[in-house]
Amino acid sequence: MSDDVLSRLFGVIESRKGADATTSYTAKLLAGGAPKIGKKINEEAAEVVIAALTEGKDAVTRESADLLYHLLVMWADQGIQPQDVFDELARREGMSGIDEKNSRES
Repeated sequence: MSDDVLSRLFGVIESRKGADATTSYTAKLLAGGAPKIGKKINEEAAEVVIAALTEGKDAVTRESADLLYHLLVMWADQGIQPQDVFDELARREGMSGIDEKNSRES
């Protein structure tokens, strides 16, 4: 996978800001703000787990794509660019997960 596909999808999501919520699912999510988007992220995350436990690789792949889409919608709502997240991941690269978590607790 390339981050290009995420960037292209993010561009489409951004273009839906202020669009007619009756004709665009993305515009409808954005109009609902963080509470509506967050609810969908929770649902999609649960569906990824259920797929992993009961349905297998193809279902996990499909549900993961849904989860990523909704996460990108949240980023757009919050004014976060994909590069911001990629930069944060790069900052954490090579750091133990325990050390990274402890650095946030101070």
